[in-house]
This record gives sequence, C-alpha cells and structure tokens, in this order.
Amino acid sequence: MSTPALPVLVAHALLLATLVNGPVLVTQAQESIETAESEPVDTGEIQALRDALAGIESDQGAYAKALPEQLISLGLALQQQGRHKEAAAVFKRGVHLVRINNGLYSAEQIPFLQGEISSNLALGELTEVDQRQQYLLQVQQRSLVSGELYIQALMQQASWQHDAYELGIGDHERVFSRLLSMWDLYRLAISDIIDREGATSPMLLPPLHGMLKAQYLISAYQVNYNRDAENRAQTERFRFEAYLSQNYKKGNAVIRAIYNVEQTRYGEHGLPVAETLVMLGDWMLWHDKRQSANKAYLDAPEELAELDDAEVQIEHMFGEPVALPDIDGIRPLPPAVSADQGDILLEFRINPRGHVIDLVRLDESKDDKAKANRLMRKLRKTTFRPRFAGGEPIITDKIIRAYEIVQ
Repeated sequence: MSTPALPVLVAHALLLATLVNGPVLVTQAQESIETAESEPVDTGEIQALRDALAGIESDQGAYAKALPEQLISLGLALQQQGRHKEAAAVFKRGVHLVRINNGLYSAEQIPFLQGEISSNLALGELTEVDQRQQYLLQVQQRSLVSGELYIQALMQQASWQHDAYELGIGDHERVFSRLLSMWDLYRLAISDIIDREGATSPMLLPPLHGMLKAQYLISAYQVNYNRDAENRAQTERFRFEAYLSQNYKKGNAVIRAIYNVEQTRYGEHGLPVAETLVMLGDWMLWHDKRQSANKAYLDAPEELAELDDAEVQIEHMFGEPVALPDIDGIRPLPPAVSADQGDILLEFRINPRGHVIDLVRLDESKDDKAKANRLMRKLRKTTFRPRFAGGEPIITDKIIRAYEIVQ
C-alpha cells in the first residue's frame, strides 16, 4: 500500500507558530480549532463516507479489510474541514484495524500514523505527537526496505527530533538526546544512500546538510550537570560529551563530504563548490580557528574565477558580515526588518575577528526593555563572518539593523 500525501499545511503552520510566535498565537489558533469543531456539520462527502463505513461494517464486520481505505478518506476529509479531534480518532482506529489485519509493524499503518500525527500537531498535542512519532519510526524501520521511502522516513524523523528539541518536548534532563538522535537518523540515511548510490551521490546532500545542522546545535548546547539525575540521563550525558569532544572533527568531515559531492557534480570550479568552502570557513571560525577559516574563505574566490558573474558572487559572500551559523532553521538572530516595522533599532560594528563592538540602541522606545536587552546580549555573543577586502578580513562600521521583538 503506497503512502498518500497528507494535508499537513495547517499542522506545520501551527508548529511554526509555536517556534516563532510563542504560546499566544498558538492559543488563538487552538481557540479557532475548538470553535470550528464545536458545531461540526457533515458535508455530503463526509456523510457518504460514514454511510459507506456503516455498510461495510454491517456486511463484513467490525474488522473488515475494506474499512481502512474508507477510514483514510474520512480522516482526510475531516482534516480539510479543520475537524482534527475527529480526524485523529479516525486515523487511530485505522491504525488499530491495520495492526489486527496485517501485523504489529505493517507498512499499511504508515499513512494512518502520519494522519494522526498531523491532526495532533494542529491540536497542539505535542506529547502525543512525540509518542506517535516514536512508534511511526519503529514501524518504518521494520517495514520499509532500503530505498527512497526509507530515506524519506529517516529524514522526516530527523527533522522532528530538531523540532522537538526546539520546543523542549520531553524530559528536560535529556533534551540534548534529541540532537544525538537527529545526527544518528541522518547517518542512517547516508549509509543507505552510499550503499546504493555511492559516496558522491547528490542524494547525500540533504542528510549531510542535516548532519551539519546537528553538529552546530551540539556545539552550542550547554550540558546541565545534575548529579541527582537518573542513570539513563547520566549515560546519555556521557554519550553527548563523547559527541561533543569530536564535534569539530565531525563537522569538518561532513563539510568535506559535501565538497566532494559538489566537486563531482560541478568540476573544479563552480558556485556550489565555492559555497562549500565558505561553509568550511564558517565552521572553522565558529570554533575560533581563524587562520584556517581565512584560508578557506580565500580559496573560495579561486573556485569562481571562471564564472561570468564571479565578482557579483564574491560580493555576495564577503561584501558584508554574515551571522553564524548561516543555515536555515538555526540562524542565531531574527530577520532584520525596515526601521518603521521594527521595535528596536541598533547600531554596531563588526571587527575583523567577527565580533560585535560598539553596540548601541538608537530608538527612543522604552517598551519591552528586558526583551530588547536579551536581543542585544544575543547579538554581542554572535560570531559573524567578517567582511573581506583585498584578501583580508576588515572592520565594518555603522551597521544599522531594526528587529521585531517577539512577544
């Protein structure tokens, strides 16, 4: 049975609301869902599906093999109406039926589990989502053979571990274990791709970039040394420390693997190859290895020499300071906005070492002073790829940025 695409846009929007806007917007979204479901009205499509289910049960019994197909259609139709409590219950019933008819870890459960997870995300039931994700992974690993669907499953599970880490779901004593799981899932995906496609397959790029993201998060995480933590938490902490001790080396290896893939695709010279060298320089600078970072940065323009727009690309890479990590999903600062949209207006300089200096607040607003101070502290701690000119990192003066302060 193939895995159908599920309408998860609402769920993802609510998860994003949790990450970006905090509990206020999520609460409002929850109220909207509850209002929509307080007086459900079946459309003709939904009523027809309910009638079909009733007919199958009447003719073939409560565990009829024809029921799951109708249940998946009913669950999807309920999702489209925003009736996620009902949809989650329908999908859960589908999981139960498939387990009875096809076995505990049968692949036919996968679309039902995905549908249930999607609706629970929309409802904000994050603990339930996490539990169902764990079971979904067990089913996927036991039922899917090596190949594209298996890779997609591992990638989705790794992405969930990152989301769960950001949301702080689960035991706070072991939240860092999410990062280890994230790394391990990407590693499994890479092993499967290499076995089937070879060590320079372009299919390696998404999981490799995922692994690099995990290494940035691992390097930035501060371990909580709780002497009273249970043995399992202590064991996972020691495992995390082992990963952390190899952090720089692992990140280097990941970037060099990306470089090999890109070089195979584009030859000795090309924009992706140059971008990978900048990525390597960023990783080295992040670890305060400035001489090595500068060498990688200076190697990048050489890869662009044969491009018609080489100067434009070099200016894009080194024409202004860039906050690190320069990776979607883990950028350290909120996006800058226009001065008339921002809550806070700041001026600062970036020295050749990539440090923020002479940071001052320009706007006169006293609102949200505590939040503004937190943002300024974060800015001071952020490492930047400095601006380059004449092959040397140089100071950048009079940088003015406006930011919205998230409530």
